[in-house]
Amino acid sequence: MSTQQNDPKTQNDTSHLHIASDETAERFQEKLKEIELREKERLTQAEADELGLGYINLRGFPIEPETLSLIPTDVSQKHQVIAFFHSGKEIRAGAVDPQNPAVIDVIENLGRDNDAHVELYLISVYSFQWAYKLYSNIVVPKRYIAGVEITKESLERYKSELKTLRDLHERIKRLPTTEVVTIILAGALKTEASDIHVEAEENDIKLRYRIDGVLQTIAVLSKESWPKIVNRIKLLAGLKINIDNQPQDGRITIYTLDDKVDVRVSTLPSAYGESVVMRLLMSASTGLAFEHLGLHGKAFEELERQIKRPNGMIITTGPTSSGKTTTLYAFLNRLNTPERKIVTLEDPIEYRIQGINQSQIDHFREYTFSKGLKAILRQNPDVVMVGEIRDSETAEIAIHASLTGHLVLSSLHTNDAAGAVPRFLAMGIKPFLLTPALNAVIAQRLVRRICDSCKEEISLAPEVLDRVKSILKAISPASGEKVDLTKLTFYHGKGCPVCHGIGLKGRVGIFEVLTMNSEIEQVILSEQISEHVMQEIAVRHGMILMVQDGLLKTLNGVTTVDEVFRVAQ
Repeated sequence: MSTQQNDPKTQNDTSHLHIASDETAERFQEKLKEIELREKERLTQAEADELGLGYINLRGFPIEPETLSLIPTDVSQKHQVIAFFHSGKEIRAGAVDPQNPAVIDVIENLGRDNDAHVELYLISVYSFQWAYKLYSNIVVPKRYIAGVEITKESLERYKSELKTLRDLHERIKRLPTTEVVTIILAGALKTEASDIHVEAEENDIKLRYRIDGVLQTIAVLSKESWPKIVNRIKLLAGLKINIDNQPQDGRITIYTLDDKVDVRVSTLPSAYGESVVMRLLMSASTGLAFEHLGLHGKAFEELERQIKRPNGMIITTGPTSSGKTTTLYAFLNRLNTPERKIVTLEDPIEYRIQGINQSQIDHFREYTFSKGLKAILRQNPDVVMVGEIRDSETAEIAIHASLTGHLVLSSLHTNDAAGAVPRFLAMGIKPFLLTPALNAVIAQRLVRRICDSCKEEISLAPEVLDRVKSILKAISPASGEKVDLTKLTFYHGKGCPVCHGIGLKGRVGIFEVLTMNSEIEQVILSEQISEHVMQEIAVRHGMILMVQDGLLKTLNGVTTVDEVFRVAQ
C-alpha cells in the first residue's frame, strides 16, 4: 500500500479521478441551473397569460443596437425595461414589472417620442439580465428621450454671460455647432421664451425667440452654418437627417436644475431650406394661481362662484396662445382637493399637476377627444377638463356630462364671449340643452406687463387719449367700476437689463366674463341668436369688455395702452 502511495503513476491516476469528479459536478450544477431557469421562464409565461400580456425569453434573441438604444442604459437598469424590436410604427419592449407606474411612463413616452405603437411583454429577471449585457457593445444616450442636458454649471455660466440679447448674438457667432444649439436653448430659458424660430432665408438664417407672445430677432447666422445646426437639432429631436423635403415632428428634453422642459420640434420645408420651430413646455405648474390670472372685481367674484358649482360648463375662448389653457389649469389648482376626482384630456399635457389624472390624446392610436371623454366619464369624476372642444361629438358628450352632475372645463376658438353660443349651435347642440349646461364663458387675451424696474409715467397723444376715454366711459355702472376721466395716469417701460431692453416683462390676462342669466337664456331659446344682443344684455348686467379690462389695467400701471390695443379693439 505504501508502494502505491509513492508510485507517481498511481498519483496521476488519482488526480485524474478528482478532475473528472469536478467536471461532473460542474456539469451537474449547470444542468440544475438550466432546469431552474426553464422553470422560472415557465412561471413568467404563466404570469404573462394571467396579465394578458405577451411573453418572450430574450436569451439569445438578436437585438439591433439602434433598437436597444431607444431606452438608455440608466433607465433600462433602473426600471428593468428593454426595447428588443423596432420596425416602422411598431416597437416591442420587455419589462420585469410591467405594472410599475415608472415602466408605464417609460412605455408611453417611448411610443409618443417615436410616433409608434409599443407592445409590452413580460420578461424574467434572467432574460432581462442577458439582454442588458448587450448595452456594453453600444453607445447610448445618457437620458431618456433623445435629451440634451444643461448642467447646473453650464446653465449658471450661460446666465452670467448672457446679460443682454446682444451678448447672446455675439456668443452664438463664436461657438461650434454643438455649443450653438445648447446656448440657443439656454438663452431661451433665460429669457423665458415660449418658442424658438430658426428660419432659412435667401442670404442668411434668422434666429428669433417668442418672448411674452411677441417674436424678437436674436441673431443672424451664416448660410454656411445652417446644415450643421439643423442636423444637430434633428439628431437631438430624433428626426431623420436625410429627409428635408417633408415636415417632421420630434422632441428634445432639457434637464435643468429642478425641472424638466419638453421641447416640441417641428421642421417644415421652405424655399431656402427647412424652417425649424421649437416650442418650450415647462412641466412645472408654478404660478398658476387663480388669484394671479389678472381677474378682478365682479368678474373675479363671479368666476369664483361658478367654479364652486358641482355641475355645469365653464368655457374659455380666444385665439391660439391667448392663455386659455393657463386659465383652465388655474381653475384646476383651485379645485384640486382630496375629496374631488379630477380627470383631464389634453393635447399635449403642458403642466403636470399632482393629484390630478391627466390623459394625453394620441391620434396615432385613434385616442381622440371624443373617445377619451367617453372613457373619462366611466371613471366617475367630479371635475372634467377637456383641452379643446373641436367637433360636434365632443361638444355633445361634454354638454351631457355637465347636465349629469359633472363640472366641465374646456376651451373654444371664438373671438369673444358671446361668440361661444353660436359656435355650439353650429356644432348641432340643441338650445334647450345648452342653456342649462352653460355656466360661464370667458374670453381672454394676453398683454405684456410693464417692467417694474424701468416703469415711468407718460402722456398719451390727444387722439389716443380721446379713444381711451370713450371706451372707459362706456363701462357699465352695474360692473362696480368707477373711473375718474379727469385723472388718468399712464405708464410704460423705458427699457433696462432686467427686461432685455424691451420695457416689458411677463404677461397678464385681460378678460370678459359672460355668465348665464334669464335674459340671455331667452335669446338662445328663441333660436334668433344675436351676439350683439347677448353682449348688450351681459354688459347691462355688469360685464366688462376685454378692451375695457385692459385699459383699467393701464391705469394701475400693469400694462400699456399700446399693448391693449394690439390684442383687443
